Amino acid sequence: MSKVTAVLMGAGSRGRDAFGAYAKDNPDKLKIVALAEPNPIKRNRLADELGIPEAKRFEDWKDLLSVGKIADSAIIAMMDDLHVEPSIEAMKLGYDILLEKPMDRTLEGSMKIALASQEYERKVIVCHVLRYSLFFSKLRELMHSGVIGRIMGIEHKENVGYFHMAHSFVRGNWRNSKETAPIILTKSCHDMDLLYWLIGEKCTYISSFGELSHFKRENMPDGATERCARGCKVEKECPYSAIKIYLGDNIDWPVNVITTDLSHEGRLKALNEGPYGRCVYACDNDVIDHQVVSMTFGKDVMVNFTLSAFTREISRTIRVFGTMGEIRGHFEKNELEVTCFGKEPEVIKIEDPGIGAHNGSDYHMMDAFVEMLSNENYEGTLTSAMDSLESHLMAFAAEESRLNNKVINMEEYRKEKFYGLGR
Repeated sequence: MSKVTAVLMGAGSRGRDAFGAYAKDNPDKLKIVALAEPNPIKRNRLADELGIPEAKRFEDWKDLLSVGKIADSAIIAMMDDLHVEPSIEAMKLGYDILLEKPMDRTLEGSMKIALASQEYERKVIVCHVLRYSLFFSKLRELMHSGVIGRIMGIEHKENVGYFHMAHSFVRGNWRNSKETAPIILTKSCHDMDLLYWLIGEKCTYISSFGELSHFKRENMPDGATERCARGCKVEKECPYSAIKIYLGDNIDWPVNVITTDLSHEGRLKALNEGPYGRCVYACDNDVIDHQVVSMTFGKDVMVNFTLSAFTREISRTIRVFGTMGEIRGHFEKNELEVTCFGKEPEVIKIEDPGIGAHNGSDYHMMDAFVEMLSNENYEGTLTSAMDSLESHLMAFAAEESRLNNKVINMEEYRKEKFYGLGR
């Protein structure tokens, strides 16, 4: 694997903590040569860490691309609604792309990126990082080995975590579907993509139910105030307290998202002035806090997916049902339990040397990205734009089902959405 170069657009949480960190820790593999970020503190902080010269530090992504192609690839880690134009313009210049998920907050925008990758013959990896985890790779291998017979169904759960829900989807950037997108896309296109990949067949029918039930003003306790740090009388008993989440000893995620000044005073100021200090029952959120999605894949593989805010831990758990056995898995524990009917369970502990977020998956994905760029015969990239489009389609179909209380025929849905768009 030889070293490749990249330009980076976006120096926020993912830009710095995932992609920037990989480049910093692996200078023999990846060098980021230019950076675009509108926030000067974030821009200069990451640029200093990566040794990017002043002349290659840009406020706007358009300014970065205006200098022409100066690297092998472009990493796009900006907010969801800023993906389409820079992705396409970068591909026009000849850049291969690493694109943060979701591809776009709209299906139309996502399709534009996928079609552009074909038109300009550029390689695009979408950051569906779970495909790159050793855990899910092993699970897929077991599923297709026949060890539990023919696959008949899956029960998959995304345990969002009560504080993660409060941080990202009640107070934070992805709280309002009118400004971003439904949570089934912004959070769980990972899971739609994962199910499609694990099974190896496209979804045939999909239906969904979900509601915003808890994080609403009508559930605001007596004595609560608009902001947690301003005299709230129930703050000490509230698990969603911004003081508990942001003013403790931890200054990594999610705390490092709320401000660049991570002193106690800086964080308190952010809670008093910014969105993260608001009472979870007094925000402008509208995304749902629990959801179920029922799907069929191929002829007769039945799948239930559950997303819930109301969990102690952030985790993914999965159960796969076969004609001759079953597999239970816990992603965060890196543990699979395989039971062949009539035999004792076998516990498989996944030893993953990867570091960083998503149980090392970010690291493995970045390795695949570098290898893709340095080896034209490499076949280990798992998330092309066209393939990732399927998960986005599933997410939008699930949301349409939820809103209209109907079952979606996915073959008809694909034809309807792709008509006239060249696919």
